[in-house]
Amino acid sequence: MPTLRRLTALAVARAMLAGPPKVAGLVARMRACLGADAGWHTALAERCVRLPGEHWRRLTTRTLATLIERDTGYGHAWLADQKPNVRRHILRERTGMQPLPLGLDHCQVPYWPHTAALGEWLGVSDAGMWRLTRPSAWQRRAHLGEQHYRYQLLAKRSGGWRLLEVPHPYLKPLQRRLLDDLLDRIPPHEAACGYTRERSVLDHARAHVGRAVVLKFDLQDFFTSVRASRVHALFATLGYSETVARELAALCTTATPEPVLRRMHEDGQLTWTQLQRLRDPHLPQGAPTSAALANLCAFRLDLRMDGLAHVLGARYTRYADDIVLSGGTHLRDTLPRIEAWVGRIALEEGFALNHRKTRCLTTGRRQAVCNIVVNRRANLPRDEFDRLKAILHQCVTQGPDIQNREGRPHWREYLQGRVAWATQLNPAKAQRLKRLLDQIDWNR
Repeated sequence: MPTLRRLTALAVARAMLAGPPKVAGLVARMRACLGADAGWHTALAERCVRLPGEHWRRLTTRTLATLIERDTGYGHAWLADQKPNVRRHILRERTGMQPLPLGLDHCQVPYWPHTAALGEWLGVSDAGMWRLTRPSAWQRRAHLGEQHYRYQLLAKRSGGWRLLEVPHPYLKPLQRRLLDDLLDRIPPHEAACGYTRERSVLDHARAHVGRAVVLKFDLQDFFTSVRASRVHALFATLGYSETVARELAALCTTATPEPVLRRMHEDGQLTWTQLQRLRDPHLPQGAPTSAALANLCAFRLDLRMDGLAHVLGARYTRYADDIVLSGGTHLRDTLPRIEAWVGRIALEEGFALNHRKTRCLTTGRRQAVCNIVVNRRANLPRDEFDRLKAILHQCVTQGPDIQNREGRPHWREYLQGRVAWATQLNPAKAQRLKRLLDQIDWNR
């Protein structure tokens, strides 16, 4: 619970941010808030005026309150007999938007100076915005019928479970619009190859073709590790006010309700740490906005990992939670140290490595990145090619329906997609698959 000292600093910060950063105005608003004049007012105002304009524009009530608490004069005032006492709250907020950070000034983002503008842009009434942006404490306790997400537990191929949190039809179009008109206009780091329109898994794999050593690392619970506070900070960095950033973060994050957590805990499907990550507001795996937000929130992770790769003389790319470093044989010799560096960077940036999935692949064995062989060129694994070729051959000789052992509803489209994927990796080798696909009698 906030202390009286913190609450007083918050009230003073609101008063200071209610007008332009001029010494006389700052002192007058602090005097009006506290109902008295004090010597530390002028000293604090002069310190704030000396701040760079970019720094002042990006100050929020909370960050300025933290600066006030660290001020020497403010601290001494609480040691005096007559302590600071709030007499009047100035709740007028700054309107408009702050400029985009350097390097992103070319991006065209929607103009939402206040929450009413955001609701009007989304076509949602004030009551609807209130319902969609209720706090995480409500989300955890509310009945499942009142939640904005559907919950589905899927088994991972590598073992363990993954919780899908899919937004309901009334929320998903709003998130899709935020993705198309805002998030997709902000470029992630160049090393991020997943869930971006400019790059794909092929770029992720081709960056490591023909390398002597390929190191693979895995980020544990990638989406749920991104907290709502980081999403809020991201939107604030894009220039939106604190209230608009808070509503945007609430639209894109969720806190898993207790009945779902209790069921998974009783069945032993997730670990205690995973349950705690789901209990806090996080990016839902299943929402359209989650992948883009995760990439943007991992910008510092990519920046530091790219710097580490530069120092090691290696290449670095990331596809969602899959981190790959490749380079010379010295990477194999210093793997324990590199793994420790990568783990430390991940922890400091709010993520965690799954050390059981760390792999060191040399040229003497198959080097695969996201199931793409990269020893000499990006290629389909031989066993996967042979399996697909056998399925197509059986479809030609015995009929396609007999080979659909898993009961896929769109079997023809599934095989066409597999052949198209093989064509992207190795067009010459995939011609044999195309010929078999054309010979299938789908009316048989």
